[in-house]
Amino acid sequence: MIPTDTLFHQNAYLQDCMARIAHVSDDGLVLERTVFYPRGGGQAGDSGWLTLDDGTRLHIADTRKAAADAPGANTLLHVPAEGQEDLKILFRPGEQVHARIDWERRYRHMRLHTAAHMLCAILPYGVNGCSITAGYARLDFVTDEPLSRDGIDAALARLVEAQLAVSVDTMSDEALRANPELVRTMRVQPPMGTGQVRLVRIENTDLQPCGGTHVLNTREVGLVHVSKIEKKSARARRVVLTLD
Repeated sequence: MIPTDTLFHQNAYLQDCMARIAHVSDDGLVLERTVFYPRGGGQAGDSGWLTLDDGTRLHIADTRKAAADAPGANTLLHVPAEGQEDLKILFRPGEQVHARIDWERRYRHMRLHTAAHMLCAILPYGVNGCSITAGYARLDFVTDEPLSRDGIDAALARLVEAQLAVSVDTMSDEALRANPELVRTMRVQPPMGTGQVRLVRIENTDLQPCGGTHVLNTREVGLVHVSKIEKKSARARRVVLTLD
């Protein structure tokens, strides 16, 4: 299958687009281009709607990469919610659709994913697990040191109040191999093989490879706090962030 043009990488604030259906299977629909972010890198996939010119509307419950994707490829499956089989047969290759994400849900992903990067700057440890949802951000840090909930909350608040710019950059595969300290996640390696790796930078605070969606300024994160700190093992501490 042909790669999908990932408009969310060009503009994470883009909420909708017009697109042609490239492929339809039992697993989902592939569009030539999309604003839907696929599940990956710890971040949940987008949900939303695909609407035909005649008004027929298909609810998309999840977005993910096609199972047969080669490393670095981006053929994205828009997975319909259950119980829409009668509607799905109306969506055929070549048809034009209006693709719209559930923006409220996506924007929470963006705020919490940025907050997770802020947390990585506050806690200088390796990360052995990560999950970004609309309800929370969870990171598992490799450390046996005690963590202060109040201390983390105060540090997060300072970064929000500082109104730091969040930007996207790139680095060559070779440069990233020469700077392995930029990779904080131990289980999930950044996508390499295309020659360039996408980086997310928080002004004077954090820089790491990431393919997720983020806000443009830390002030957009808003009120965020630690809802739980859990000892997962002798050398692992789980920190859960939630938005107020």
